[in-house]
Amino acid sequence: MGSMLAVIGPGDAADPRLLTVAHSVGREVAEHGTALVCGGLGGVMEAACRGARERGGLTVGLLPGLDRRAANPYVDVAVPTGLGQGRNLLVVRAADAVIAVGGSWGTLSEVALACRDGKRVVSLSGWQVSDTQGGTVPGVTPAADAGQAVLLALGER
Repeated sequence: MGSMLAVIGPGDAADPRLLTVAHSVGREVAEHGTALVCGGLGGVMEAACRGARERGGLTVGLLPGLDRRAANPYVDVAVPTGLGQGRNLLVVRAADAVIAVGGSWGTLSEVALACRDGKRVVSLSGWQVSDTQGGTVPGVTPAADAGQAVLLALGER
């Protein structure tokens, strides 16, 4: 596995549609032979990891706390950082590109960090940032579905 994609999104996502999308993204990531990195907890992160694992993919969780056991059950490699939300920077830096599924404040911080780093950022039902004139700020590419999101993240579309 040469590349790694970050899948980011709300850890407390209760929206079943959002979790289904994240699951599909995880499956697509694994089907492209790419490792998945995330914050390692629940919600979108767990759904994406579950999808990746179902397809034999490698999942890495960079945890906010110090306890590996806090990782969702689909994380292969749990890395306790002890950094709280600061681990968002590590998630972004570890990845070649970022796929945001849904949106929360933590997700927005990761999107901003990835854009600042010049990483490719793809959004599925997530953040689109506007400037003060109402124009879309470049850097976040919307995708219609999980397959397109992964292809865009990998630079294949």
